[in-house]
Amino acid sequence: MNFEGLDPSSLAEYASPLHPALEPVLDPHLPATLLQNVELDPDGVALDGMAVPESVHIMEGVYSELHTAMSEVGVPVSVAHFDLHEEMLWVGNHGGHATSFFGPTLERYSSFQVHGSDDVRHIQSLENGVLFLTKTNLKYMSRGGLIIFDYLMDESEDMHSLLLTDPSTLLVGGLQNHVIEIDLNTVQETQKYTVEVPGITIMRQSNRFFFCGHTSGKVSHVDPAFLRFVPTYTSRLAIVSQTGQGQFCEPTGLANPADIFHVTTVGQLLMTFDVSGTKQALAFGDSEGCVHLWADSPEATFNAFSRETDFALPCIVDSLPHLDWGQDLVPLSLIPVPLTSETLLSDWPAANSVPAPRRAPPVDPEILRTMKKVGFIGYAPNPRTKLRNQIPYRLKEMDNEFDSFSQVPESPIGREEEPHLYMVAKKYRKVTIKYSKLGLEDFDFKHYNKTLFAGLEPHIPNAYCNCMIQVLYFLEPVRCLVQNHLCQKEFCLGCELGFLFHMLDLSRGDPCQGSNFLRAFRTIPEASALGLILADSDEATGKVNLGRLIQSWNRFILTQLHQETQEQEGPQAYRGAGGSSFASAGESVIGQLFSCEMENCSMCRCGKETVRVSSTLLFTLSYPDSTEKSIKDYEFVQILKRSICLEQSTQAWCENCEKYQPTVQTRNIRCLPDVLVINCEVNSSKEADFWKVQAEFAFQKALMKRGGLDVPKGKDLVLSDWKELGSAEPGQPYPSMEELKNVWIPHAIRMRLTKNKELDVCNWSESDEPSVSDDPDSVHVYDLMATVVHILDSRTGGSLVGHIKVGETYHQRKEGVTHQQWYLFNDFLIEPVDKWEAVQFDMSWKVPAVLYYARRNLNAKYNLAIKNPIEASVLLAEASLARKQRKCHATFIPLMLSEMPQAGDLVGLDAEFVTLNEEEAELRSDGTKSTIKPSQMSVARITCVRGQGPNEGVPFIDDYISTQEQVVDYLTQYSGIKPGDLDAKISSKHLTTLKSTYLKLRFLIDVGVKFVGHGLQKDFRVINLMVPKDQVIDTVYLFHIPRKRMISLRFLAWYFLDLKIQAETHDSIEDARTALQLYCKYLALSQGGAEPDEVRKVLKGLYEKGRKMDWKVPEPDGPGSPKHAAVYPPVLAL
Repeated sequence: MNFEGLDPSSLAEYASPLHPALEPVLDPHLPATLLQNVELDPDGVALDGMAVPESVHIMEGVYSELHTAMSEVGVPVSVAHFDLHEEMLWVGNHGGHATSFFGPTLERYSSFQVHGSDDVRHIQSLENGVLFLTKTNLKYMSRGGLIIFDYLMDESEDMHSLLLTDPSTLLVGGLQNHVIEIDLNTVQETQKYTVEVPGITIMRQSNRFFFCGHTSGKVSHVDPAFLRFVPTYTSRLAIVSQTGQGQFCEPTGLANPADIFHVTTVGQLLMTFDVSGTKQALAFGDSEGCVHLWADSPEATFNAFSRETDFALPCIVDSLPHLDWGQDLVPLSLIPVPLTSETLLSDWPAANSVPAPRRAPPVDPEILRTMKKVGFIGYAPNPRTKLRNQIPYRLKEMDNEFDSFSQVPESPIGREEEPHLYMVAKKYRKVTIKYSKLGLEDFDFKHYNKTLFAGLEPHIPNAYCNCMIQVLYFLEPVRCLVQNHLCQKEFCLGCELGFLFHMLDLSRGDPCQGSNFLRAFRTIPEASALGLILADSDEATGKVNLGRLIQSWNRFILTQLHQETQEQEGPQAYRGAGGSSFASAGESVIGQLFSCEMENCSMCRCGKETVRVSSTLLFTLSYPDSTEKSIKDYEFVQILKRSICLEQSTQAWCENCEKYQPTVQTRNIRCLPDVLVINCEVNSSKEADFWKVQAEFAFQKALMKRGGLDVPKGKDLVLSDWKELGSAEPGQPYPSMEELKNVWIPHAIRMRLTKNKELDVCNWSESDEPSVSDDPDSVHVYDLMATVVHILDSRTGGSLVGHIKVGETYHQRKEGVTHQQWYLFNDFLIEPVDKWEAVQFDMSWKVPAVLYYARRNLNAKYNLAIKNPIEASVLLAEASLARKQRKCHATFIPLMLSEMPQAGDLVGLDAEFVTLNEEEAELRSDGTKSTIKPSQMSVARITCVRGQGPNEGVPFIDDYISTQEQVVDYLTQYSGIKPGDLDAKISSKHLTTLKSTYLKLRFLIDVGVKFVGHGLQKDFRVINLMVPKDQVIDTVYLFHIPRKRMISLRFLAWYFLDLKIQAETHDSIEDARTALQLYCKYLALSQGGAEPDEVRKVLKGLYEKGRKMDWKVPEPDGPGSPKHAAVYPPVLAL
C-alpha cells in the first residue's frame, strides 16, 4: 500500500476515552488495556506478545477477536501474512522489521530487520524460508532470520506486490509499467512483461491468467489490498475499511446486517488484512504496530496440515559434560580449573623442580621391518596402528615403565592393537584398489579373481551393496527379468540393474562397476528416507552398522523391483512407488518369486477378531526372549517357523471396545514362496550370543550323531578323540571337526502347508528328493543359495561379503562346464570355497545378515529367454531437454532408416567428462603421491561420427548429458563443457538423459559396430559400458611402442595429419573425426595385413620427433604449421 497520503499529525490525535491515562514515560496514545502483563524494556518496547483479557468469549462459528500482539510500538504495520507451511503469522512494518508469531496465542517466534529504512510491502512463505519485498529489494530469509539470498533491483523501481506462479518462479510488480519474472533457483531475472496500466498493488492468478489490481481500485472506495475471499460456508467476500469497519457479503452484493463487524484498533487506521489458509482466522494490522487476530474458535488453526515448527533449544549454562578421568586419551586441558590470582600448589619453585620431558616410546617393529634407508634417512609406510600425532597419557605406570617398552612380543597379538583383527581371514578382509600413475591399468585384478565371473569395484559411493547385487545376478529368473525390462523412466533401478547384469554377462573375469545403477539409486526418495544413502565419511569410518543397512537395502530393492516390473495396461511398464502394499503375486515375476500371502489375525480380549490379508517379500527372524540365564536349545527351522507364523501381544485399537486394548496378533502363511528370503536381524550382542550358543549345541549334537557318544559341554576334543569317534561307522565320509564348528543353519529345508494351512518346517538333506505323493504346491524343498555376512574389522570399518552357490547355467556360459560350486564374493575378490564355509558364522568377526533359500528346480518354472528390449528406434531423432535451445546450427544429423549400422561398421567415438568429487591423495615421505580414492567423473557429452558412407565424418550423435548431481569442476579446458551447458533451463545444447544416450550406445554394441577413438578404455569405464575387445579400435595403442609412453591425440594429429586440434579447448566432434582419420592413416601404413618393418620405422620416427619437441605441438606461426585444413568440414546449417 502507499501511505504517502497519511498525515502523521492526524495519527497523534487519537485518544480513547474508554481507557485510563498511562504513565508519562509511555506513549500517551497507546491504550493501557493492551499493555496488561506486558514487560517493557527501558526504551518502552514490548518484549512479549499481549493476550486478550480473560472476559472475552468466542462463539463457535462466528468471527471474534481472539488475541492482540504488539509488533513494534508506534511503528505502523505494513503487511500481515499467514505462513502456508507452519502455524505462524508474519508481520512486517514501516521500519523494515519483520516479526513472526506462533499459533493462535500469538507467541513471539522470531523478530529481525529486513531492510534498514524501507517498509516491508509483501510477505510470501515458502517451504524453506520466507520472501520479503521492499521498495527495491527482494530478500529470502529463513524463519529464524538467516539470509538465504538478497536480490537488489534497479533504484528506479517501486515494487508493491509479488506472485508465486510455481515453486521456482516469482512475478514482482509495482508502480512501473512492467512485471518482472525471477527464477528462485538461479536468483536471476528471466523475463519482463509489460502491463497496459502502470501502478500494480496486488496480483492474483487463475489456471491460465494472472490479474493485476491497480492503485485506482476496481471496487469503488475499496483499496484492493483490503478485499479477500472467505469461502468457509459459501462463496463469501470480506471487505474491510481502514477505519476498522468490516463486512462479509456474497459476490452478488447481497449483505446480511449480522455479517457487519468492527475491529477495535489501537491506532487510528487499519493498515493490512489477511485470511489464513483454513479460513478460521483473520489478521489485522494497525497504524500503532498492533496485530489483531480474529478467529471462529479458540483452537483455530492456520493451515490444514502444518508441519512441526523448530524451536530454539533451552540454554544450558550450568551443566558441564561428564568427564571420564580414567580415559588415557582425554586431554587434561578439558578439566575445569577455577580462576585464581594465588600461586597454585602444583606450581613448584624452579629450585625444587627439574623439567623432564616424557620419554618417547620406541619405534613400532613393523616400521623398522619395512624401512628402506636412503643415506642416513629411513622411509617406511605408515602401519596405521595408532592415530596420527596422538600419544596416550600413561597415567597408571609401573616402576619399570620404560623397561616394558622393549618387551614387544613377536606375535601380532599382544601389541597395542585389538587381537580380533587377526582372526579375520585374509580373503574376508576389505579389499582396496591401489592406484598408480596409470590409474587402474597396471592393477592386477587377476591376483584376486582367477575365475571368469566378474567382480564389482568398491570405490564408488554406496558400493556396500555389491554382494547383494551379485546375489540377485546369480538368481537366474531375476537376471532374465531385469534384462528383459525396459521402461521410459529416467531413473529406474530395474533398467539399470539389467544394464549392469548385461555387463556381468559379457565380462570374462574383469571387474565391472555399478556407477550408473548407484547413480539412479541415489535419486530414489525412498532410499534416502530409509537412510540407505551413505556419505563417504560414514563408509570410511565405519560409523554405520553395515549388517542392519544391507538388510534394509535387501527389503528396499525387492520392493522397488516388484513395483517397477509390475505389468501395466498402459504403454509404460513402470508403476510409481505409491504405497507399501503389494499387488497380487501374479503381476510381476518378482511377486511370483518372492511374494508370500500372509493372513494377519488380531484378537481383542473382548473376543472381537479382525483378519486382514497382506503380502511380504521377505521374513525377519524373531528370537525368543532370553529372560532366563541359560539359553535353550533350538533348531534353526524352529526359529524360522516362529518368525513366519509370528505371534505377539500389543496395544491396538478395537472398534468394538472403541479404545486401545491389549491385542494378540498372529500371522499365518497362505502359500509358499519360490525364493525364501530371510533377514537375520543380528543387531546386538544378545542375538549374537543366541547364535553362538545354538552353534555350540549343534556342534555337540553333530559329534554325538557321528560318534554315538554324549560329549560333555565345554570339553575340547583333540584330533585323536575325533578319530575314535569317526571310527564308529567305518567307510562313512565325515566332515572334519573344523567344518562342524559355528554351524547352525542347514543347507536344505523342507516346508509343508497342511490342509488346515498350518506350516511345518524341518531340516532336509541336499541329496533327498521330496516324496512323489507330496503336493508340489503345498510342499517345497529349499536349498541354501546365498548368505551375506557382515565382517567385523575395526581397522577398516568392516565390510560385507557374500557366499553364493553358482548354478550350472552360469558355469556353462562362462567356463563350458556343468556343475555347481560355492564362491566367496568380496567386491572384486572371487574365490571358490567349501559349502561348509558358507554356513559357518564365527560371531566374533563373521555375522550373518541375509539368507536366500531357493526352491529346488526353480529355473524349470520360469521362462529364462532373454530378448534384447533395445530397438533401432533409439537412434532416431529425439527432442532436446533444454527448454531454451536457441535456433542455432545443429551439430549432428541423426541416422536415417537406410543408414542403420551393421556389424563391422566403423563409428568414431569421443566423450567428455566433468568431475563430481575431487581425487583424494596423500604425499608419501619420499615425495611421491599416493592416490587413496580417484576423482569421481560423470559423462557430460558423447559424440558418435559416421565412419563410412556418403556422410562419412558427419556426427549422428552429439548428446550433452543432463545431470542432477552437483558438479565440482567442469574441466572446461579439457572438456569444452561450460557451466549451464548441462542445465535444462538455460542450456542451448542438445540435452538428453544419460539413459537415453546409454541405450544408443548399447544398441551399437549389440549390433556389432567397431568403435574408433583415442583412450576409449577410460571413456567406456566412465560411461559404465562393457564393450568386447574385438569391437574397440583405440588409436592410443595403434601408435604405441611397448614399454614407452602413450601419445596424445593432439600430437598424433599434428605429426601424421598436419592438423592443429585442441588449440583452446577440446571438442568431441573434432576428436572423434581425428581418431577416424588416424585409423585410416594406420591402415594405409600397414597395407598387406601384418605390421611390416616400415610401420616400426614410422613409430620410431614418431617417438624421436616427440622427444625432440618435448611432445608439444608448435604454435601456428612456427616451422611446423599444418599443410592443409581438416578433411571433413564442420556440419553447418543442418
